[in-house]
Amino acid sequence: MDMARGINEPLDPARRGSNDDAVADRPLDIGADERRMHVRAYNHWVSLLHGRAYPSIEDLDPDNITDFGPHSVLLDFTRGVEDPAIRYLGGMLREECGFTPAIQHVGEVPSRSLLSRLTDHYLQIIANRAPIGFEAEFVGQRGHNTLYRGILMPFSSDGKTIDFIYGVINWKELVDAETQARLNAEVEESRRAAPQNPVAAAVWADGPSAGFESPEPVEAPLHGSSLADQLLLARESAAAARASDTRSRSALYRALSRAYDFARAAEEAPEDYQGLLRDSGLTVQARAPMTPAVKLVFGVDYDKTRVTEFAAVLSYARRQAVPQGGLDAFLEVVEGGIKGVVKAEREHRRPAPKRDVLARAAEEMRSRPPLGHVAIEAGQDEFVVLLARAGNRGLDIVARFADDAALTERAIRKAAA
Repeated sequence: MDMARGINEPLDPARRGSNDDAVADRPLDIGADERRMHVRAYNHWVSLLHGRAYPSIEDLDPDNITDFGPHSVLLDFTRGVEDPAIRYLGGMLREECGFTPAIQHVGEVPSRSLLSRLTDHYLQIIANRAPIGFEAEFVGQRGHNTLYRGILMPFSSDGKTIDFIYGVINWKELVDAETQARLNAEVEESRRAAPQNPVAAAVWADGPSAGFESPEPVEAPLHGSSLADQLLLARESAAAARASDTRSRSALYRALSRAYDFARAAEEAPEDYQGLLRDSGLTVQARAPMTPAVKLVFGVDYDKTRVTEFAAVLSYARRQAVPQGGLDAFLEVVEGGIKGVVKAEREHRRPAPKRDVLARAAEEMRSRPPLGHVAIEAGQDEFVVLLARAGNRGLDIVARFADDAALTERAIRKAAA
């Protein structure tokens, strides 16, 4: 491992088990491009789960992850959460932070270093018990404004306790305003002179120098591509949404939009769709037609409540004829967002309430002509049960049951039957 002196002792199997005031961290909207470092790191974390709540620390080998390992750090909590040890630090981070062998714990990390942007978030992992993505900017040790994106992921030595956290961060230093203005002008001039490229480049696709300030592309549905390709694209969006924490609304909306596009494309390729369903052991039920599509995109073991809600969103969009490629924009403006759509779809599916049997029986009794009249005080109740015995001149009333609602209801239903 690329470790500092004093940190590079092997992991013991017996033990494995000040931000700038003006800069606020915000949920990370990673986007859909699978090439991005944070999505790749999250997908690697998922690949190590193997049905467990957290991946085993035994399965993590950052020194051999050439992709994002140099941008990563491993924190060890086996001796407590107050000041975790730094067990691994990638070469790129080491060089950027000017890391020295004397720094062996989080509490010794300089507050103005890029590494502190990762270590400042580790308590969020303990509290949320799930990967956390974030992005922000700060003035670094060299006095340069730096934009960064990071993700922290929990690991465990026993499958239950979070006692290690693995973080990956990417960054870009900004130039001064004059230089940036000149570069922007040159880029704009080049853009006007160059032929238009219909394929939008991903934001920050392969490193800190790759277009950090470019807006997210608005991508059209992949008409003409195979259904499997559309499923792959939708799965990448779902992974990105989970990597940036599902509380990132725009990432979740994008993932749902891709899932919707896939579901609509499946309608045009039913044989291919059935093949994908068979491969995943799924079937379509008439009462929940969108559920299999959601499971294909988000995973067959994804939270059942979320699957039901997402399927309701797709069904509502289909019923409202939302065009492909437009569900994310629709969710941005519809009243109540996802929750509002789910509520509306559930109300649409809810069958019309059956008329109450007692109400129908009471209405029947109101329309019948009286058999006779008895001069007894009726009280507040509309219907009263009377007990009579046969007399010489008809029926003699001997008792009334005005305070027995259950008996009265049974008598009304019986009389109307």
